[in-house]
Amino acid sequence: MPDAAQLLIFIAAGWLLNLTPGPDVLYIVSQAVRSGVRAGVVAALGIVSGCFVHVFAAALGVGALLATSVTAFLLLKWAGAAYLVWMGFRLLLARPVAGVVSPFTGWVTPLPANLWRIYRRGFLTNVLNPKVALFFLAFVPQFIAPDAPDKVAVFLLLGLLFNINSLPINCGYAWLAGWASQRMSAASRARRWLDRAAGVMFIGFGLRLAMSDNLKA
Repeated sequence: MPDAAQLLIFIAAGWLLNLTPGPDVLYIVSQAVRSGVRAGVVAALGIVSGCFVHVFAAALGVGALLATSVTAFLLLKWAGAAYLVWMGFRLLLARPVAGVVSPFTGWVTPLPANLWRIYRRGFLTNVLNPKVALFFLAFVPQFIAPDAPDKVAVFLLLGLLFNINSLPINCGYAWLAGWASQRMSAASRARRWLDRAAGVMFIGFGLRLAMSDNLKA
């Protein structure tokens, strides 16, 4: 394993990367605003579960295959792009979610959502993006010593550490978005506009993935 100083750099770099907005953050925020903090946390757990798949796949060599095989990369890239575009259209066409307004505080409490569906969609949003696999292949090995006796084991441990450390950031996004949504004036209208904005952005992310160069991260 890297020494303490290298581990701290690895953790800090991971936090900074997770703070960068992208499809994952957008999905977490949209679900938290739409259905509350719990839905946002479940979305975050789905996304992190997808990251675990990429870590294990990279350790087993699947990520290396994606990095070298144009065909394999294209298949996963087009599947991921289609899924993101589909998610975008679902958000554009989604009906407003009702909520209960407190007569004392004016805060809005969203009605219960299908948490399993939210988890599953977060999982697929991440798993179907081949650039996540390439990210782990490019980022994690920088912190593995050339003379490490078992590089696969170190890769797995660092990948697991990266994913676990991403949870506070992702759950923080969920909490902030859910907290803000509860206190919005005209919350229902604001959520509808957020759905539309998120839908357009998901379609944009999907088209960007579809048009990206085959093996560039």
